[in-house]
Amino acid sequence: MGNDDHRRRKTPCGFCMAVFKWIPVLFITAVIAWSYYAYVVELCIRNSQNRISMIFMLLFYHLFLTLFMWSYWRTIMTSVGRIPDQWRIPDEEVSRLFRADSPDTQKRILNNFARDLPVTNRTMNGSVRFCEKCKIIKPDRAHHCSVCSCCVLKMDHHCPWVNNCVNFYNYKYFVLFLGYALVYCLYVAFTSLHDFVEFWKVGAGQLNASGMGRFHILFLFFIAIMFAISLVSLFGYHIYLVLVNRTTLESFRAPIFRVGGPDKNGYNLGRYANFCEVFGDDWQYWFLPVFSSRGDGYSYPTSSDQSRVSTTSPVQRYDAMGDTAASRLDGNPTDKLIGASPLDNTNHHHNQSPHQVRSTSVQPTQLLQVQPPSPFRDELNERQEQLANDQSLNCITAAARSRPGECGVNGAAVYIDMIGDHPLKGADPAKVSPCPPNGDLPV
Repeated sequence: MGNDDHRRRKTPCGFCMAVFKWIPVLFITAVIAWSYYAYVVELCIRNSQNRISMIFMLLFYHLFLTLFMWSYWRTIMTSVGRIPDQWRIPDEEVSRLFRADSPDTQKRILNNFARDLPVTNRTMNGSVRFCEKCKIIKPDRAHHCSVCSCCVLKMDHHCPWVNNCVNFYNYKYFVLFLGYALVYCLYVAFTSLHDFVEFWKVGAGQLNASGMGRFHILFLFFIAIMFAISLVSLFGYHIYLVLVNRTTLESFRAPIFRVGGPDKNGYNLGRYANFCEVFGDDWQYWFLPVFSSRGDGYSYPTSSDQSRVSTTSPVQRYDAMGDTAASRLDGNPTDKLIGASPLDNTNHHHNQSPHQVRSTSVQPTQLLQVQPPSPFRDELNERQEQLANDQSLNCITAAARSRPGECGVNGAAVYIDMIGDHPLKGADPAKVSPCPPNGDLPV
């Protein structure tokens, strides 16, 4: 019930409205009471000839009826709760808020008051949500109910058939109520189908029931089918909402988050996690109308929170990458070709400069063969012997000084017998082009 029910009932009009709102509940209760009489007395006791089948029919009937009525009672009598005073704005702050000369000032006042509260939902202009009637900061997923005259935590909708708001505290009971009501109607319709067919097949006089009892069985089947048809769509829709972690209000108007803006799937944590948020972690209480929902009703984990947690797991990050070696090779097929295939002597790179060939990741020794020409081989061997005997060696030989165009790295005289992928056969070392100023290989 609402927080202000006691104030509304003080006036005669408020009392009449409170009584009027119980009419749908009284109607449902009367239908259930009549169905109990029609099924137990007229169908089972007076009409059944097989006592064993009657006992089993009554056993399962009372089981489904007990779960149905238990869930219905908990849905009706569970209070919407009261939002703590820490969410309530003091009167002086409310006066400042209403006297503010611009929306930006109001936004600044609300954001300053709610800086320590766990709120992520915002209004269209990015401000913290504020209830002008209750004078409180609205918790996430909470809305003001005009029938209950209060703000309701995780409000789904106000249901006149239970005379209560479907909210955080009784949403599990409401879903169970719909499910057990559907099972109750289907069970009654299935077990009364035989007598219903016999009524139209052989006539009303062939039934064991007499007088009005025959019409009780007839209308029992009709009403059970009628309620089952209406319940199957409603129950299926709320099962869908449970699996996507969304309320009825959020399905029509997406919540607006401080980061990310409007998002209907902002609270979607996955089907199993969404189910456990409503029905709890202990499977033994899933199908019993006892409170086992997660959380406190004021703050809820979001899908963005879950994604941040999952990205911090190194195992999940590694699995998401897949086979990095295979992916790299598949993404760069030229790496495999260069490393596996030898270069031939045909002109495949007639538009490519030698510098582009040397810029690949292959080692230079795979492409270039550095050999000293024959006039310098004896001198190099002699210099190596001098180095072995700890004698000083001048890097620039007389032959190199006589041919300044044949300079190599650090002044060593070298001869390149391949430019790019074109070998130079029979080239005269004396005719080799001089070294470029940047020290690169001659072209």
